[in-house]
Amino acid sequence: MRTALTELTGVRHPVVQTGMGWVAGPRLVSAVADAGGLGILASATMTLDGLATAIREVKERTEAPFGVNLRADATDALDRIDLIVREGVRVASFALAPKPELIARLKDAGVVVIPSVGARRHAEKVAAWGADAVLVQGGEGGGHTGPVATTLLLPQVVDAVDIPVIAAGGFFDGRGLAAALAYGAAGVAMGTRFLLTSDSSVPEAVKRVYLGMAETVVTRQVDGLPHRVLRTDLVDALEHSGRVTGLVRALRNAARFKRVSGMSWRAMVRDGLAMRHGKDLSWSQVLMAANTPMLLKAAMVDGRPDLGVMASGQAVAVIDDLPSCRELIDGIVAQATEAMTRLGGLAAG
Repeated sequence: MRTALTELTGVRHPVVQTGMGWVAGPRLVSAVADAGGLGILASATMTLDGLATAIREVKERTEAPFGVNLRADATDALDRIDLIVREGVRVASFALAPKPELIARLKDAGVVVIPSVGARRHAEKVAAWGADAVLVQGGEGGGHTGPVATTLLLPQVVDAVDIPVIAAGGFFDGRGLAAALAYGAAGVAMGTRFLLTSDSSVPEAVKRVYLGMAETVVTRQVDGLPHRVLRTDLVDALEHSGRVTGLVRALRNAARFKRVSGMSWRAMVRDGLAMRHGKDLSWSQVLMAANTPMLLKAAMVDGRPDLGVMASGQAVAVIDDLPSCRELIDGIVAQATEAMTRLGGLAAG
């Protein structure tokens, strides 16, 4: 299935696996790439050396194109960009809009730049700065999310920019891919659906929790920003915790993340300053942001859903199996092709 996205990135199918922290590691990314989709390696929870090791592991596992998700506000963003250029990574994706100079540096090296956005004006901005494509996520998506549904946001962005648009938020099967293409998108991106595959390294006990869940909630108690997660007893407790309790918890998690990441307090403060400026956050929100990596790690790595939060899109309510990435992508493409053939027959009739 060829679209502007497959032409741009060199993948076989217009299906993207998003860069989920603690989830999108070499095993999942290489499985997606081998199946013909675009796998995105999550680097925000990795040290620079850890990222280098992860990139090389993906390259050992597959010869197919893949990408790396970068934090545009990270203090070592330029070092990470230099690394992916040296390693020949095909795509650089960003959760926050990268500055024009970062986009230019990547494009000069032949790297495809795909920022993620949650509003039409943000898509227009990064398109004007030279982004090659844009990933637009509606409110149904997991993790940090906005209030506008994909079905309203996607057509706005498609009409506003002349670069390929990737649709995210609420996608899980081939009917969704066909619908996104009908809206004018060049492909779809999925997080929760790829998390729930046999190739995902998330502990099986955690996957079973996802499969048994039908309800998500958008909370600000994880890191001060709207965050869609599974509704669990821990999340309900966070929702009812006081401000002082939340800040104390954030301080503890900042110390834990320091140990895991190997970052110095000075580097963490620098990242906090960059985050505060880039997102216009209060200092209490910056401090609360320390919760995110450690609360996610508790579930996604340590296998303790009772001690961590689990980011999830609303699509979790309709997912009930754990296919391989190849089975998933092949099924999505086949179902999308069937849907478009059926619609073509209706149009011809």
